[in-house]
Amino acid sequence: MPAYFGPFAGLDETSLRELAPHGVVRQFPRHAIVVNEGDETDSLYVLLSGRVKAFVTSEDGREVVVNTIGAGDYFGELVLDGGRRAASIMTLEPARMFVIPYSDVEGLLAARPEFARDLIAKLIGKVRSLTAKVKDLALKDVYGRFVRFVNDNVVERDNTLVVPERLTQHEIAARIGGSREMVSRIVRDLSAGGYISIDAKQIRILKKLPSHW
Repeated sequence: MPAYFGPFAGLDETSLRELAPHGVVRQFPRHAIVVNEGDETDSLYVLLSGRVKAFVTSEDGREVVVNTIGAGDYFGELVLDGGRRAASIMTLEPARMFVIPYSDVEGLLAARPEFARDLIAKLIGKVRSLTAKVKDLALKDVYGRFVRFVNDNVVERDNTLVVPERLTQHEIAARIGGSREMVSRIVRDLSAGGYISIDAKQIRILKKLPSHW
């Protein structure tokens, strides 16, 4: 397990070798459900490769994506209080994970203060991110959240600004807390106005998006 991954970044090679027997590496195919919302919490998952999404589902089946997680990060920190899973986790691509049982996480926190500090720092970062998301949901309309999503994810490739992840309109709607129909209208109008183009589900930014729609 590479030393730079997530909450293990502060551990040296000896510490990592000591930890390795207490966990197991598991592989998951694309679109596999790793944990379900409401499941009992018993393990911490460190993502070695691939990406996953954390999402919640309403009683009528509507899905809202809480967060996306990439290699080097982790999920399952609610293992610390023994509560049930607050969200479901699904892989967005084939993924490898190092799974550590709660008993070993508890021992590591007691024995390695650097691990505890890193875990606390990452938890604070997640709280900040979720607070910003709640603020957007409360104060911004769907278009404002769409612009925020684009700005947060855009990168430059070959002198062109693109959102590299290829997403359907349904997936974008789940990310920003809107309906697919509304996202479809926004995309259609921005495309007609020459602000964006869509190529194989990839958004290309042609000029700065308007502040209002």
